[in-house]
Amino acid sequence: MSAAPAPDARSAPVAVGRRRGGAPPSLRGAEIETALRTLELTVRGRLDGLLQGNHLGLVPGPGSEPGEARAYQPGDDVRRMDWAVTARTTEAHVRETVADRELETWVVLDLSPSLDFGTADCEKRDLAVAALAAVAHLTRGGGNRIGAVVATGAQTVRIPARGGLAHARGLLRRVAQTPPAPTGTRGDLAAAIEKLRRPPRRRGLAVVISDFLGEPDWERSLRALSTRHELLAVEVLDPRELELPEVGTVVLADPETGRQREVVTTPLLCREFAAAAAEHRERVAATLRRCGAAQLTLRTDSDWVADIVRFALARKRAWSGGGR
Repeated sequence: MSAAPAPDARSAPVAVGRRRGGAPPSLRGAEIETALRTLELTVRGRLDGLLQGNHLGLVPGPGSEPGEARAYQPGDDVRRMDWAVTARTTEAHVRETVADRELETWVVLDLSPSLDFGTADCEKRDLAVAALAAVAHLTRGGGNRIGAVVATGAQTVRIPARGGLAHARGLLRRVAQTPPAPTGTRGDLAAAIEKLRRPPRRRGLAVVISDFLGEPDWERSLRALSTRHELLAVEVLDPRELELPEVGTVVLADPETGRQREVVTTPLLCREFAAAAAEHRERVAATLRRCGAAQLTLRTDSDWVADIVRFALARKRAWSGGGR
């Protein structure tokens, strides 16, 4: 007997729970300036003090400028072998790299209606803006620049790349004040990535912040972007997109089509929903790996700062050979 089709993983009952200390501030209402200031202090206080080194390990990796050669150690990336020095000394050597001194970062921020949702400590939209704040403040300084392409489905806004604290604050303020798209508006992540890819930008860091729900029709655009840029994908999730509780009859709604469906959350339905959600997440992860993107996952029921720290430290260990 064939199983009944599981609900779309983007559908979930809408509710916002009480915020805990690990949740980003709400960016709705009249206190938006206070919320942005709190967000900045959180990034600079909790993250900046924990992540040290060139660009704070948030992604550009070990860099692209050649540095000094040193003896090969087990676990080193063989792609950094310096064959000239190896031949001359008859001992294996690798070439160190130096982080680029001036980094240009571009962020594609998905603010389609599926991000205006949350059942835990915050909405996914707030978490997405918090991720943008982390990228903006942690890559700021030293002549670095940051720009953004913000897509709601109803409109796409391009914010030019500039440097300095005033620009970073202005960028976050403009993003936070972006009005939500009406329910029933479908987002187009692939189109947003294409707006970043064309015209070509100088080599740098490209960050895509989205919930990556729906079909991964953005793969071709992201893969093309990876030929010029280091990629970071920030996946924003809510627990109700991963599993349904057994609470009886609920109404599932897809905010990007406006469709609703009343279902009874039986044990079988909950298992099928969880299986479909897990399958979709693995498909997204596999697609991001094929595109060469590092993946950072943030959840509305988790401490987003701690998640970023774990991600950055894990990448530092991988760069140094300790994670191999």
